[in-house]
Amino acid sequence: MNGITKGRFEVFSNSDEAPINKKLPKELLLRIFSYLDVITLCRCAQVSKAWNVLALDGSNWQKIDLFNFQTDIEGRVVENISKRCGGFLRQLSLRGCLSVGDASMKTFSQNCRSIEVLNLNGCTKITDSTCLSLSKFCCKLKQLDLTSCVSVTNHSLKALSDGCRMLEMLNLSWCDQITRDGIEALARGCNNLRALFLRGCTQLEDGALKPLQKHCPELTTINMQSCSNCHEMEKMDLEECILVTDNTLVQLAIHCPRLQALSLSHCELITDDGIRALSSSVCGQERLTVVELDNCPLITDVTLEHLKNCHRLERIELYDCQQVTRAGIKRIRAHLPEIKVHAYFAPVTPPPSVHGGGQRLCRCCIIL
Repeated sequence: MNGITKGRFEVFSNSDEAPINKKLPKELLLRIFSYLDVITLCRCAQVSKAWNVLALDGSNWQKIDLFNFQTDIEGRVVENISKRCGGFLRQLSLRGCLSVGDASMKTFSQNCRSIEVLNLNGCTKITDSTCLSLSKFCCKLKQLDLTSCVSVTNHSLKALSDGCRMLEMLNLSWCDQITRDGIEALARGCNNLRALFLRGCTQLEDGALKPLQKHCPELTTINMQSCSNCHEMEKMDLEECILVTDNTLVQLAIHCPRLQALSLSHCELITDDGIRALSSSVCGQERLTVVELDNCPLITDVTLEHLKNCHRLERIELYDCQQVTRAGIKRIRAHLPEIKVHAYFAPVTPPPSVHGGGQRLCRCCIIL
């Protein structure tokens, strides 16, 4: 276990005879050690021979996250952990450990057959071979994160379906070799699946979801962000998706050439730049008929200038877009005479008059 220690500490020859070791039974000391984190356990292991045995007892190593301890470790360390912890280990995170490969994970799978949660996020040397090992030896696995394991293919999903039928959460984000066949194989065997993350799996299409619907009744979460295969989509409603940014509009402009109606109301991070990307795209110039931008505070008259390129545009919603002016609306209506623009200008309360009247002046209108 020395492979994961960061430093060396002086070992006192008489520390085994220290009062704490005489007064407290080993069972109680072991219970105390069970509350310590990885770093502290490693330090305690170097205090004395007695503490070394207690600190490195497998029962203390049921949950291990090495990310904050050492950003990258070698495969032999994983093997040492697995030999030390054996059947005690339930959770292990190796995220970001670029040096860990299939050979060490095979040893791990053979030794840690009670593993339930395994995080291999960013372990780019991992291939289908690791999933085959997990399938063969780790039938209790419930959560597996393979984010950015780009060598993982459909063979991994077929293996997991055969041997890890208790799987509840699987993250395959950016594993761009995954296709519908792999998802179908996974769904047939892993009927307990509750969450599936498929961000950046660009070879997936709508049909990939049908097997999940049929075989995974417990499924509540699917993330297909950046799958970029909504080529036939015509309408999208993102109202009150407050974290949506201009980047979303860029992606829609690139990958959704048939988009006709888009609601961005209350998407407060959207700016003129996002509308520019949308309006200059194929869908913007040839398809887009409705754009809803209510309560988008960063939108200005510049957006209306961009939307002049949308020759099929029939309606724009601009309620409470405080930086849009009547002059801007007048210009776009002159360019697109058939367009309907719905806008509301909120009342403005000026400072109190010198006579203390505090008269309220309103400037509100709806333009059709």
